[in-house]
This record gives sequence, structure tokens and C-alpha cells, in this order.
Amino acid sequence: MSTAPAPRRLVEVSGAEALYLLEGSRTGRLVYVRDGAPVLRPAAHVLEYGRLVVRTPVPRPALPAGATVTYHVDEIRTAIGTGWSMSASGPVEYVSDPDELAHYRRTLPGWTHGPHDSLLRLNPQTVSGFRLARAEA
Repeated sequence: MSTAPAPRRLVEVSGAEALYLLEGSRTGRLVYVRDGAPVLRPAAHVLEYGRLVVRTPVPRPALPAGATVTYHVDEIRTAIGTGWSMSASGPVEYVSDPDELAHYRRTLPGWTHGPHDSLLRLNPQTVSGFRLARAEA
């Protein structure tokens, strides 16, 4: 005899709570469009002074400064049916100050090294998120 999975629900959270969830994590995915198709890259991040700094393997020519990107982070516990998911979108710029580059290369683990190791600053203009919860009986 099989049992039905427990019912679940999706609860929208405020932008402030979504950023709070983001601060508690260290990795996510950067999403951008190249040649008309979405591209997804793993990334490490830190939120400082309201700006999201992301270290990701994106070749510089693939993502022009000022392009709009989306950064997505989630933590889903499938065994118990809970977790959260959040996205932040906005224009991106490359971190170019030598002191900032040194700081973020020390504090954010990289995925690759060399020409595809990019440090980006995202100014979130749209932030959304959801909590995944068990439905009330």
C-alpha cells in the first residue's frame, strides 16, 4: 500500500526576506541571454552594501557591462518538502578596482581560473522569492 505525498504549498515572501535568504547562502546560478538563448552558470556570491557580488565562469565577451542578468539561489529539502527559492535581477558590471578584485578573490571561491573567472556586481532591481512549506491539514 503506498501513501500519497504530503501536500505542499508555495508562499511568496517579501523582497527583504528574499535578500535575507540570499545572505544565508554562498552559491547560486547566474542566468543571462546569449545569442537568443538562456545561459546558466554556477556562481559564488556575497551581498554587500545592497549590491550582489558574484564570482562565476563567464567569459567577458559573453556578457557586456550593463546587461541585465538574473541570479537564482535556492535550498530545497525534497525529503521533507520544505525550503525556499529566490531570484534577483538587474544590470551587471564587472568589478575592476584592483583592491576590490583582490578582496573578492580572497573571500569568494572561484569555479575556474583564467580568462573565464569573472567578478560581477549586480544591482538588484527586482527581487522575488518563495518558501516551500507543507500544506496545513
